[in-house]
Amino acid sequence: MHISDFLQSLIPFTTEELEDVVSYFEEEKVKKNTLLIHQGDISNKLYFLSEGIGRSYYLKEDGKEVTQWFFNDGRFMASLDSFFQQTPSLYFLETLEDCKIYSITKPDLDMLFAKYHKMEQLGRLVSIEMLTKVVDKLNAIQFQTARERYDYMLAEFPDIVHQVALGHIASYLGMSQETLSRIRKG
Repeated sequence: MHISDFLQSLIPFTTEELEDVVSYFEEEKVKKNTLLIHQGDISNKLYFLSEGIGRSYYLKEDGKEVTQWFFNDGRFMASLDSFFQQTPSLYFLETLEDCKIYSITKPDLDMLFAKYHKMEQLGRLVSIEMLTKVVDKLNAIQFQTARERYDYMLAEFPDIVHQVALGHIASYLGMSQETLSRIRKG
């Protein structure tokens, strides 16, 4: 999905407004397994995945990776607290496939929020959607069985089992690979 199609699907921008907003996004092709942000870095860009899939993850003390979130095409990808608060990121951001992304810097996004009320509306809508998804995932981990969490993930990311390593999926769901294998067989 092109960034302009996504923006227009949420807010009715005029042609001139949309052209201006899109001009601040940089289009990039990023190879599989590229780290966009390292843990501890301050995130200076917000990414929109036009094609591909990515994830955010952190490292436990023993060096084991734990997937926090998956980002698929047509979605924004960021270490949000780092980007908006300009604090060190708790997470790595990584592409899991070759991706086509659009990125925007924080100063440019802040300028667009100030310039266009419609961008503020867009920011609110995207923030509410992201917050809702985070709460849904937290509720799933706290209150659902392993099978229910797996089904929830498939509803959110239907093609993920064909795109992502099972170890990443298991850590995202908060279960072992063995448990994930049993669920997939059953």
